[in-house]
Amino acid sequence: MSRKIVECVPNFSEGKDLAKIKQITDVIEAVQGVELLDMDPGADTNRTVVTFVGTPDAVAEAAFQAIAKAAQVLDMSKHHGAHPRMGATDVCPFVPVEGVTIEDCAEIAHRVGRRVGDELKIPVYFYEAAAASPERRNLATVRQGEYEGLPKKLADPRWKPDCGPAQFNPKSGATAISAREFLIAYNVTLNTRDKAAATDIAFELRRKGRVARTKTDSPFYGKGEIVYYEEGRYPCGNCDFVGKTFAEIETHCRKAHSYELKELAADAGVDFSDPAKVVGQKVRRAGKFDYCKGIGWYVDQYKRAQISVNLTNYHVTPPHLVLEEARRLAAERGLAVTGSEVVGVIPYRALLAAGKYYLSRGGGSCGIPTRDILETAVFSMGLADVQPFDIEKKVIGLPERKTSGLVDMRVMDFADEVSRDTPAPGGGSIAALAGSLGAALSAMVANITHHKTNDAGKTKILLETAEKAQEVKDKLLAAVDADTDAFNAYLEALRLPSGTPEQKQHRTEKMQEGLRIAVDVPYQTALASFEAMRLARAMAEHGLAASMTDAAVGCQLAFAGVRGGVWNVLTNLPDITDRQYVERMQSQCAELLSNARKISQETGELVDAKLAERIGS
Repeated sequence: MSRKIVECVPNFSEGKDLAKIKQITDVIEAVQGVELLDMDPGADTNRTVVTFVGTPDAVAEAAFQAIAKAAQVLDMSKHHGAHPRMGATDVCPFVPVEGVTIEDCAEIAHRVGRRVGDELKIPVYFYEAAAASPERRNLATVRQGEYEGLPKKLADPRWKPDCGPAQFNPKSGATAISAREFLIAYNVTLNTRDKAAATDIAFELRRKGRVARTKTDSPFYGKGEIVYYEEGRYPCGNCDFVGKTFAEIETHCRKAHSYELKELAADAGVDFSDPAKVVGQKVRRAGKFDYCKGIGWYVDQYKRAQISVNLTNYHVTPPHLVLEEARRLAAERGLAVTGSEVVGVIPYRALLAAGKYYLSRGGGSCGIPTRDILETAVFSMGLADVQPFDIEKKVIGLPERKTSGLVDMRVMDFADEVSRDTPAPGGGSIAALAGSLGAALSAMVANITHHKTNDAGKTKILLETAEKAQEVKDKLLAAVDADTDAFNAYLEALRLPSGTPEQKQHRTEKMQEGLRIAVDVPYQTALASFEAMRLARAMAEHGLAASMTDAAVGCQLAFAGVRGGVWNVLTNLPDITDRQYVERMQSQCAELLSNARKISQETGELVDAKLAERIGS
């Protein structure tokens, strides 16, 4: 099941005294619902980057506690280091990982920033996606002048902090807090030791690009002569077009190549803001991918060169597309990509998209278990080429899989557990299990049939069915334990004390809450099982003749999920005092059951007729 997960990557202005850093990480780990992933101190920069993840509220609390502890144990008046900085907690970005948006993270940044300003009296500036104004989006602009320039900056009304006092805090300085997309540090490994070859490809990949050069017979772009802008002659760095004016080449780059020439130059530290001063400057060539930064380097540990890229928005520029372009560019240069490497962790959604990309490209079905899709990505991208790749450790935001509970039991143990003299697990859990098996059979029939058909229209139906069936299957598997948990919540409410009027009222309210949960969970089971029935019905019609009875069995199992879910709803309705709610649920259940019976009958008649034909023939 999908969870809400946020990453936080605060940078603290201390990289030498590990005892002080441990005091900060200790308060992070003390917050329930947070997991510390990494702590990376640097002596030269005198700075430590900490990475932790957790639920939104837990991460917000841990971030505040870490900033508070840093303000207590670090003293900026004595700090020196190579990295730009302006505070004990210099920056604190929040990053969406799973089940949250960049807007959600901006709200978290604002919430934490207000607490830091109000409670700790530290000036706070919001940047990137949390910025309160466009001119404060860029961290370099916000941090300009660094710690030493803060007294002057805080005295300037234009640089009033977004939160906290406009007063210089000599010990803690100021803190910049933001929301940004997840950054994937990703390296593509080549079968060469030549750093220049890796750099040549990296410059083609990154949006910042490079200086344009003349064409040569060499496959390596960097072998050509540098091209300059001339009066009346403004060449495009990405094609053969030559503009007569700077405005003309700007328009061409925008329309033909989708980039702003002035912005491209600015990314490279070149000023094209005054067209009159462009003549004599080097022509810029844009790389292929937005949100991609890249360089080439040689790694002695691997005895190979790597294309090292940072992907700052994997939703727009995912690693698998960068890898495929790197493979193409390497082949043009007579080189080969041996594999790739994720530095740190990669979001689940990014690896899942990669797996689906390679499955689809190979004509395979994406309607297979999630773990199989992720493993396809690992194999296809060569992620274990230079370092081991453990999905559990390297992928952040994986769907929660219970390592205890009913769904983790062996079939024999599960059946034994159901047979004991306890009310749970009972019919609700079994209904969910039946529905999940019905969905699983639908996925099976779709996948088997997909491998044996050349009909494009049917293939689309089969692939969509397989994917949807996997989603339904996973939802119903989660409901196996959820049903038992829902019943237990009601039992806990029954055990509450009722000696005083207040206790009695509280107990009654909790019992009603528990009953609502005990109704909603099996109702969701019934809805999901109905969806499994629809999928099984489609597979009975479109699946292989040899597999239609599998689809029929799936439909009957899923009907048991609907029927059992509805029964478990109805058995809990009499004790609910909200009559409107009761009547609404009764009506919805009656309609759902009627539709389920219809599909069950149709599927049975369809399969029986097909079987009769086969037997008769």
